[in-house]
Amino acid sequence: MSDEAVLLIAFNRPDHLRTLIERLREVKPSRIFLAVDGPREGRPDEAVRVQACRDLAREIDWPCEVKTLFQESNLGCGLGVSTAISWFFDNVERGIILEDDIIPDPSFFPFCAELLDRYENDNRVFAISGCNFVPPEFQSHPEQAYRFSQVPHIWGWATWRRSWAQHRLDISGWRKGLPPTRLWARSGHSLAGALYWASTFELLARKEVDTWDGQLVYASMCAESWTATSNVNLVRNLGFGEDATHTKQEVETRSVEPIALPTTPVPVTLDTKADAWTRKHHFHVSVIGFAVQGARYLKQRQGRAS
Repeated sequence: MSDEAVLLIAFNRPDHLRTLIERLREVKPSRIFLAVDGPREGRPDEAVRVQACRDLAREIDWPCEVKTLFQESNLGCGLGVSTAISWFFDNVERGIILEDDIIPDPSFFPFCAELLDRYENDNRVFAISGCNFVPPEFQSHPEQAYRFSQVPHIWGWATWRRSWAQHRLDISGWRKGLPPTRLWARSGHSLAGALYWASTFELLARKEVDTWDGQLVYASMCAESWTATSNVNLVRNLGFGEDATHTKQEVETRSVEPIALPTTPVPVTLDTKADAWTRKHHFHVSVIGFAVQGARYLKQRQGRAS
């Protein structure tokens, strides 16, 4: 049984949530928080699926304290998820956060618990992530269990109340927190990286994209802290497809494999080699990548206008 608190964030995909609960049954966390957003107006079929997610709380049948947060109306991706995480940290000092489509390897849970202990009082460390996109040959030290990254990947992650307290959904004044010199440094001294994050933060500040995770990146940059990231990939994402909010096209990920535990502590220094690969191959920070990002943004605007 795992004593680390786990937050499950769900909406309208009971099949995904059931798969995640079956994985949790293997590790039997003793505290689970289940947050389910409400159905959108005018979608009666969605109300049925949302209720099915709520009902799955009854399938958490091992010895476990279960708390629930069921929204009556739909808050959306940004406010819905951030409200759920804030509720979680109103109740716990630290914990693991999983959206309903993220299925972790069982070793993900003790990995998070170990590093939550190790860096609990180290403000240089913002979060812990089990999601790894970077091949070993592009990691500075692939023989180590984990590395430090600028970006907190949120497909299976953990953090402390102290870090989440720095998150704001509204980042309309983002340039004050990250003036050009700080943004340049936090973007890996990469002009393309700085332009990418500046454009991302500006879209979020204008509320052009309904999300919360870009604001988490902003918070970690402002805090000048990093995310401990597994050097193997510990999670599988089931959520690609047309019914997804953001991940409609599948993102290439590494195969899932367990991590060897316990881990040996590594220096709290940024793996610039791995972060450079992430900028180029995951965020597609390039001329072509900017063109694709711009085309996607225009398509989303046209969709909202129609």
